[in-house]
Amino acid sequence: MYEERTIERKQLYRGRVIQVQLDTVVMPDGRTRIREIVVHPGAVAIVPVVDGKVLLVEQYRKAIERTTLEIPAGTLEAGESPEECAERELMEETGYQASQWDKLIEYYPSPGFSSELIHVFKASGLKRVSDAKELPLRFLELHELEAKIRTGELKDSKTIIGVLMMR
Repeated sequence: MYEERTIERKQLYRGRVIQVQLDTVVMPDGRTRIREIVVHPGAVAIVPVVDGKVLLVEQYRKAIERTTLEIPAGTLEAGESPEECAERELMEETGYQASQWDKLIEYYPSPGFSSELIHVFKASGLKRVSDAKELPLRFLELHELEAKIRTGELKDSKTIIGVLMMR
C-alpha cells in the first residue's frame, strides 16, 4: 500500500471554518515532499423534494464571483452530526422541515488538498414552517436539472452529485 509518512506539520492559518497546514512527508522511496492541506470540518448537502420538484437556492459565491443555483448545504458545527446539520441548514436556507431523511452518499470533493467530506441527503415530506432568511428559492424538475448538468450550466459538484444520486 502506498502511504506517505508525515514528519513535520505547520499550521499556516486558522480561520472560522478552515485551517491551512503545511505537512512535510516522506514518500515510500525515501524522498520528502511538502503537502499543502486545507483542514475542513465537513459539510452536508440536501436534495429537498417538494411535489416532485427539487428545491434549490440561488447563492452568490465570492470565490467564483457569481451566483450559483445549488441544493441547500452548509458546514458542520463542532459536535453536530451530519443529520442535525442537514436539518438546521434546510431550515435556515429554505424555511422547510422534512419528515423523511435518506442518506444518498458521502464524498470528498477535493482529496488532493482538502479533508472536507460532504454528506448528501434526500429530504422529503417537506413542510414550509418559516420564511428563509436571505436566499431566493427555485423549484425545478429532475429532468431540468439533469439537462443543466449536461449543458454545463450547473457546475456545483454537490448539486451535480445529489441530482445524479436521485436516479
